[in-house]
Amino acid sequence: MSGSEVTLEEQAELAEAFARGLVERFGLPASVSARAEGDDDVMVDVEGTDLGLLIGPRAATIDAIQELVRTAVQRRIGGHGARIHVDIAGYRARRQEALAEFARQAAQRALESGRDQVFEPMSPVDRKIVHDIVNEIEGVATVSEGEEPRRRVVIKALASTS
Repeated sequence: MSGSEVTLEEQAELAEAFARGLVERFGLPASVSARAEGDDDVMVDVEGTDLGLLIGPRAATIDAIQELVRTAVQRRIGGHGARIHVDIAGYRARRQEALAEFARQAAQRALESGRDQVFEPMSPVDRKIVHDIVNEIEGVATVSEGEEPRRRVVIKALASTS
């Protein structure tokens, strides 16, 4: 069985089963569901109360769980498959919205002051959110600087052409 022969729905079922087993081993009461989304994504949602343990400090645990689920699915299908996204108690959705708002505010500060706005180091997923949001705003641009794990986004005001 290779990744190209396994449907997105089948990969979602594999991801859901593995994630459910993992959450059960933590001993936390939670429901796990997964769905195919778009052409190449599987979304795994874990819902329940008091799931902070599964998110972990600086989202380290949720990132590790996502990586474990992705690796387990790839091993089962014998190759690369869908992009696996794991969200626990809506954490990633809330984080994305908060980060987007913070990026908009930083872009506005860059426009008003003409000064670079330098973010704290962040994960590749978070950097992409910032880049995507800021690239929609006229007059500013983003670059990533530094080396992992200290890579950060810098928002730069573009020189006015008027």
